[in-house]
Amino acid sequence: MNPDLLRRYLSYYQDLGFKTLYRAESAPQAAAQPPAPAPVPASPAAAEALLRIREEIGDCRRCRLSQGRTQIVFGTGDPAARLVFVGEGPGADEDAQGIPFVGRAGQLLTQMIENTARKEGVPLLRKDVYICNVVKCRPPDNRTPEPDEMEICGQFLFQQLEAIRPKAICVLGGTAAKALLNRKEGVTRLRGNWFDWRGIPVMVTYHPSYLLRAYNQDAKREAWEDLKKVLHYVYD
Repeated sequence: MNPDLLRRYLSYYQDLGFKTLYRAESAPQAAAQPPAPAPVPASPAAAEALLRIREEIGDCRRCRLSQGRTQIVFGTGDPAARLVFVGEGPGADEDAQGIPFVGRAGQLLTQMIENTARKEGVPLLRKDVYICNVVKCRPPDNRTPEPDEMEICGQFLFQQLEAIRPKAICVLGGTAAKALLNRKEGVTRLRGNWFDWRGIPVMVTYHPSYLLRAYNQDAKREAWEDLKKVLHYVYD
């Protein structure tokens, strides 16, 4: 990697609050394969590619979401991650900090990842995965992104996923599922099943913000089961 580009890359992640960058160790192939083709291994230049994508986004004014945002929320985690989580869009906390999933829903996602991994005997922390959203700017009043906003910003999400080429993608919620899979069914119909995005297996589950509602106890149990499937496929 070009030394100047490397310095800019390290400075970028330092601005996000990261002091150390990790590269995930390779894991053996899972015994039970989902019904999808095996993905191409992640490029060793994934970190450089992500930096170039972020530079391409720049101070984006391509859609109306830019009018009310504080800052662009690009993504966080290991550029060589074997597992990527994709959500809908930034909320108020994310818009303030510039990092996806740091509010209440993000704290729940972190607990889901780390607690489930620990119980299943998988040595995994949040920093070992990559987390991003379909849209990179906070929608007003946390509304659902409009189709044109998702299409404009989705091109950068797809570039991120192609750069990382994880072993699997875990889609959080119906909006992200629609963006990647172009399916009309709701998340309750899609969750718990394997799909395919450009040769990468995709698992759909509930968005953590949905799980925060007190009456969704069954959904919480189902989401944990979905996550267990993903973790065992990727890391067993």
